[in-house]
Amino acid sequence: MDESRPFAIDASSDAGLPALGKIGFVGLGRMGTAMAANLAAVGRQVIAYVRRPDRMPELAALNLTATTDITDLFDCDIVISMLPDDDAVLDVAFGHADLGFGVGLRRGAIHLSMSTIGTNTASHLAREHARHGQGYVAAPVFGNPDAAKARQLFIVVSGAPADVERCRPLIGHLGQQTFIVGADPGHANLIKLLGNMMMATTLEMLGESVALFRKRGLDPKLFVEILTGTMFGGRAHRLYGDKIVTQRYAPGLALPLALKDVRLALAEAEAALVPMPSVSIVRDRLITGIARGHGDLDWTALGLIAAEEAGIKATLSPAKRGM
Repeated sequence: MDESRPFAIDASSDAGLPALGKIGFVGLGRMGTAMAANLAAVGRQVIAYVRRPDRMPELAALNLTATTDITDLFDCDIVISMLPDDDAVLDVAFGHADLGFGVGLRRGAIHLSMSTIGTNTASHLAREHARHGQGYVAAPVFGNPDAAKARQLFIVVSGAPADVERCRPLIGHLGQQTFIVGADPGHANLIKLLGNMMMATTLEMLGESVALFRKRGLDPKLFVEILTGTMFGGRAHRLYGDKIVTQRYAPGLALPLALKDVRLALAEAEAALVPMPSVSIVRDRLITGIARGHGDLDWTALGLIAAEEAGIKATLSPAKRGM
């Protein structure tokens, strides 16, 4: 893997950057919508593909050209995908019976995949796009919908250098820092999966610790303030520790998607014969939460699950559920 090279682009101007034509965008959930809107805000012509016609007025209000016809993406220079899982990306790119955008894109166009997917899927997509004379760049992101809206994402990129260079003007308008990690598209996805795996295990330990403090009748806010002000002052502990203490579980990454990422990370570990017993425990915790009806909650609900296991009753208000 090449040494990572961070870069940032001034999002206030495209001066001096390569000219690009139409930009396609697939995957207009909360993350994708915020990202596509940011591109439109700096003057990019964004063709937003959705399957539900009722989404079109909302997207049009963000200066996006909304369409339910995937063939409208065929003359785009770059198509960005921000989809929930491997199957969704494969389906929209090459589809069943060759109905995906990858079949119709012109030669030389690039698929910029910003989804969190497995390395085997990334490699397969790269091969298929190469077979059609197209480029493929993996660029998964670290950050939630609020970070996406504020252009505060961290983006990990891998792909052919010439293709990465063409995508720089877009990537620079989506995040605060980007890391180029080599030409193999799977490398960026592996880093993303391991990062999410580490985040999930961090949330589990935070949840267990807060549950113990609360079970002893003490204020967990004090505990988190001390820990995050001393030895655990990183972004994850500060941001998610506060959410666990205040029991705010409005979804950024819902439990089923967190489970998907943890399973993908474990599959990577198994393929490399690397045991990850702590991650297996977190996988089972996520399954427990979904089985108990918490599938609509953020992965910070690992704190809720830890509290329930400790016999602590929790009543979730609609606000805490994000309703």
